[in-house]
Amino acid sequence: MPPRKTSRPPPYAARNQSSSIPIPPALRNILRRATIRTIALGVLGFFTIVWLLRWMGGGSGSAVVIGSGAPVVIVTVIDPKANQGWVEKVKKNREDYAARHGYKTFFPENQDYPLRNSPLSWAKVPAVRHAMSLNPGSTWFWYLDHTALIMNPSIEITSQFLAPARLEKHMIVNEPVVPPDSVIKTFGNLKGDRIDVVVTQDKEGITQSSFVVRNGEWAKFFLDAWFDPIYRSYNFQKAEAHALEHIVQWHGTILAKLALVPQNLFNSYVTGPAHPKDGQYRNGDLVAVFPGCDRDKRSCEDEMRSFFTILEGKPSNSQD
Repeated sequence: MPPRKTSRPPPYAARNQSSSIPIPPALRNILRRATIRTIALGVLGFFTIVWLLRWMGGGSGSAVVIGSGAPVVIVTVIDPKANQGWVEKVKKNREDYAARHGYKTFFPENQDYPLRNSPLSWAKVPAVRHAMSLNPGSTWFWYLDHTALIMNPSIEITSQFLAPARLEKHMIVNEPVVPPDSVIKTFGNLKGDRIDVVVTQDKEGITQSSFVVRNGEWAKFFLDAWFDPIYRSYNFQKAEAHALEHIVQWHGTILAKLALVPQNLFNSYVTGPAHPKDGQYRNGDLVAVFPGCDRDKRSCEDEMRSFFTILEGKPSNSQD
């Protein structure tokens, strides 16, 4: 028979147990404090991540659903140095249109953003990004320059221009991005529901006096890429205009989300280098743009006066 096992531990077990190295009290306290500190840092890191996620989601405990807010936010950057009477009329022009269609407006000042030595015209880019952070539930953000007026308030852009089926009918495909002979052309197989930025061309290139961006992570990427300090430091001749043309031509991820539409849809020129086919303002167009009316000793207020008269329904010979 095999020998019976005893319930008493073998001698070496006791010897091993007794031979373990005792931890000095001072070292034990250091290890205890290190453990507590590690736990505390882990808890702090967890709540920091939770706070960042809530902050990026708009500051609420739950994410805001795109489409739950106003369908369109109209963004116009205001120059605080401009004639305030004229500024108020420009703002009212947007507010009346927005109220008619259930939209919202946003009027930041060009000095609200860290442009450093860049031209003030760059402010339009962070202004749209700012509007997105304030209106996370809205679907579209329409930037409309202060040099433009909405002339046909009966046109509702989401149903008449931006609905996928309508957008596909208006999209200009296989067109040089920079006229007349850019080798980079707009894609020919895009679907309307895949479009996140809608722009127009004038005679010289892509315009920024009026453009539309769909809310979402891609739009944030697009605006951040456009506003990159590297591009602002390039000293492009036309500042943000040439920067936009650069990223559209050299970044396929942007061109793949871009729709080029006829200029007269929402960017008709009263003066300036209008697109020869469809860029000149005509009665009934949604928008009348006076490009450059704030430069070269010109006056937007003077050039818009007769158009304000039309909007206000006054006789054309009115001196008010």
